Amino acid sequence: MKAYVFPGQGSQYPGMGKELYENSAIAAEMFERANEILGFRISDIMFNGSADQLRATNVTQPAVFLHSVILAQVMGITPDAVAGHSLGEFSALVAAGALSFEQGLTLVAKRAAAMHKACQQTPGAMAAVITTDIATIENICRESKGVVVAANYNAPGQTVISGEEEAVNAVCAALKVAGIRRALLLPVAGAFHSPLMESARTELEQAIAEAEFTIPRCPIYQNVDSKPHTDPEQIKANLIKQLTAPVRWSQSVEQMIADGINSFTEVGCGTVLQGLIRKTNSDVEVESVSVI
Repeated sequence: MKAYVFPGQGSQYPGMGKELYENSAIAAEMFERANEILGFRISDIMFNGSADQLRATNVTQPAVFLHSVILAQVMGITPDAVAGHSLGEFSALVAAGALSFEQGLTLVAKRAAAMHKACQQTPGAMAAVITTDIATIENICRESKGVVVAANYNAPGQTVISGEEEAVNAVCAALKVAGIRRALLLPVAGAFHSPLMESARTELEQAIAEAEFTIPRCPIYQNVDSKPHTDPEQIKANLIKQLTAPVRWSQSVEQMIADGINSFTEVGCGTVLQGLIRKTNSDVEVESVSVI
């Protein structure tokens, strides 16, 4: 059984999607439709913009979403299951037919705007912690005087913490005292998947509630609980929770494998998910597709 998985923010690169546009009439039409929906020519930035231009919040999330979704459409995928890392969950929902391309893009644009506003209102930080000792990470976060939580369970040996900058720095220092020497601050704009995103969650809640979701063609394994879902109302509820809840990626991969998935294809920018899946289970087939 085969799952298609979709990357999140941070996988973008200059020139992304250009080959798709040039080689596929379907892709070109979808990019032009996206430009109309967003009200600016995101395709020009994706194809010809600089890395700095691509890092702008209103560009990054729609760009990564568009690359994955349009590539999946051109490939004509028929998944047995789908999953996406953070932002990638929206790409997965469109690929599985639970959301239309137009509604998916509109929600992603609103998500990007809401998260940008939350970052400005409440600055935060994130750090990658390299250890298999998850219990120590969680305990030190819990004992912190500030707001800091485990935000991404990416793979065995790689967990990301998120929260107030001072609290994240304090936890990194405490982890080193506990013998966990590799805790690296990440170059991000805010404390994603933490309580500091509550204002963004509230803002996005209504937009998700009002969007039209349908039963997907296959189960989607969602970040908040790592379980397969097909009920549109439950999918919506989990998407709303996602902004302030941890991304349980390694648990999702383990659950998919337990349910019979033995082959994974990463659709979109980069090979980050391919690497995380291999770290979780080295016996499954894994590949990445970024161009046609």
